[in-house]
Amino acid sequence: MANKEILNQEFLKSIESQYIFDNAPINRFRKNKENVGTDKKLIDLKDKIKSIEDCELKKFSKNIVFGDGNPKSRIMLVGEGPGEKEDMEGKPFVGDAGVLLNKMLNAIKIKRENIYITNVVNYRPPNNRKPEISEINRYSIFLREHISIINPKILILMGSTAMEALFGQKLKISKERGKWKEIIISQKTFMTFLTFHPAYLLRQPDQKKFSWEDLKNIRKKIDELKIKI
Repeated sequence: MANKEILNQEFLKSIESQYIFDNAPINRFRKNKENVGTDKKLIDLKDKIKSIEDCELKKFSKNIVFGDGNPKSRIMLVGEGPGEKEDMEGKPFVGDAGVLLNKMLNAIKIKRENIYITNVVNYRPPNNRKPEISEINRYSIFLREHISIINPKILILMGSTAMEALFGQKLKISKERGKWKEIIISQKTFMTFLTFHPAYLLRQPDQKKFSWEDLKNIRKKIDELKIKI
């Protein structure tokens, strides 16, 4: 029996088991309570969005497009809304704009999977149109909750829709891009940066020079805050 017990212990070590053996009938696995809490909140928020009624966006969409990446990341990026490919796959930024976004992030040594990405609206607008003001306002409530759950140190807003969802319709992205702003959500202040949406850059490639300056600004702030990504 002694030899068998030794073999059992060696086997458990070889597979790096995370089991905890004791006499308790439950809670025999190690759990990160903070991660479980975040995951549960994200699931609840996603279910809340899926349960909304009388929404034209939802009515004509195939899938909800909720979020992608690392929910524990200190960097959160917000775009406008899903396109056709995003609607098909249920994942943000996977079309042409997503390809450009990945290149932009790689240019400042950020891997997409190491940040968290979502959109203002979670269902595809018909014909990829810009979300209407009423839709932006409706979904901005969910966006604010989403931001509170992720709790990023840096919040990147890409495009006018993301800017309008949090700062209102009076601002113009052409004048505000490249600026750091603060926004208070649930009594907490978030450092926010405004920049162009990749889809806009595909239509206006001459504006990429401004986005490159924005990217370097973001990278500088990440280094200053010593954020690990």
